[in-house]
Amino acid sequence: MSIACTHLDQIQVTSLPDRIDGCEECLKIGSAWVHLRMCMTCGKIGCCDSSPNRHASRHAAEASHPIMRSAEPEEDWSWCVVDEVAFVYQTGDAA
Repeated sequence: MSIACTHLDQIQVTSLPDRIDGCEECLKIGSAWVHLRMCMTCGKIGCCDSSPNRHASRHAAEASHPIMRSAEPEEDWSWCVVDEVAFVYQTGDAA
């Protein structure tokens, strides 16, 4: 049995921005982060669940944007918070 993300149709942003200064919310409040994630619906950059504020997951829940991708160098994985599945997104995967 294969586990798949059922939210690929919500992917609108696939490429990371040329410049990432950090977690958008942590920068506003002067907090630190561990790793960065990008929302694949709107492109918002947030901190991971290992960070104190968990802004990426908080954004996913509040905005109902289910898929985030790693914004770390040399990482190309994505995560669906609803289906709880990791995958590597390649152009053409979505509807």
